[in-house]
Amino acid sequence: MELLFETHSPEETEAVGYLLGSMLPGGTLVALEGDLAAGKTCLVTGMTRYYDKTAPVHSPTFTLVNQYGDEAAPLYHLDLYRLGGAEELADLGYEEIFDSQGICVVEWAERAEGLLPNDRIHIRLAHGGGDRRTFHMVNHGIALPTDWDKRIQAASSNAGSEP
Repeated sequence: MELLFETHSPEETEAVGYLLGSMLPGGTLVALEGDLAAGKTCLVTGMTRYYDKTAPVHSPTFTLVNQYGDEAAPLYHLDLYRLGGAEELADLGYEEIFDSQGICVVEWAERAEGLLPNDRIHIRLAHGGGDRRTFHMVNHGIALPTDWDKRIQAASSNAGSEP
């Protein structure tokens, strides 16, 4: 199933991320694509807040992976911007993270083409001018709540409200 929506502020993008984080079952991989400053890290910040309200969230560009939340079901945040291709990710032992019971969020997911699981959430983000961001979200086989699309649509039109 596909969903197209917009956010109009960083707070709204984070609120959508928080809600999405609350709906994801363990073992889910979320693949994010979009240009620099398209809102990927802002969306991940919201997701991370669901798992760890106090953690400072930043893009793990130099460390490649950050982990948030408890050890039993963490959120892993991977940023593949600096990777040259899928073969470099393979050298890092990505399988352990991709196959965990945690949530794995991958920025610049196109750089892991061929290594991502078929069952995943795929989100393409784009600038829409000013603080507006557009989202194309596709659910490839993840067991989300039946009303997931309506809940995300509602969150994207309630700027700054806590989900």
